[in-house]
Amino acid sequence: MKVKKTNAARILDNMKIHYEIKEYEVDLEDLSAVHVAASTGMDVRMVFKTLVCRGDKTGILMACIPGDGELDFKALAKLSGNKSVEMVALKEVLGLTGYVRGGCSPLGAKKNYPVYLDESCNQHPIIAISAGIRGQQLLLTPDDLQRAVKATVGKVVR
Repeated sequence: MKVKKTNAARILDNMKIHYEIKEYEVDLEDLSAVHVAASTGMDVRMVFKTLVCRGDKTGILMACIPGDGELDFKALAKLSGNKSVEMVALKEVLGLTGYVRGGCSPLGAKKNYPVYLDESCNQHPIIAISAGIRGQQLLLTPDDLQRAVKATVGKVVR
């Protein structure tokens, strides 16, 4: 069966960035990165979740952090030039990004929001991000993700 490519995958194709698509069984009761890691057989620290946030000065931004990590709002605020950052309400995510919870990718959102990638990504040769739909992950190098989304890399987890 042919895998359906998402907008995120097509963006990587257009940029000639190598990636792999890894599919997994979706559990609507558990959309966590921990579940994705277990379902794909990957280390949870290599599965990066995308969180949609709002800075008090810069507006909407995305943070990509390891699946077992907890976002450090103060660190993200400092790195992004804000005094404070908070998560956007779940009901806003689809309208802002075009993505649903459990399928939010830093690639191919409705707008090119700034992306802040936790520096722990550089500890792994390959990391996984959502392909933009539930049930699919894109596996690529941290450098390629940084280039694709023009990410700012820094410590944004506790």
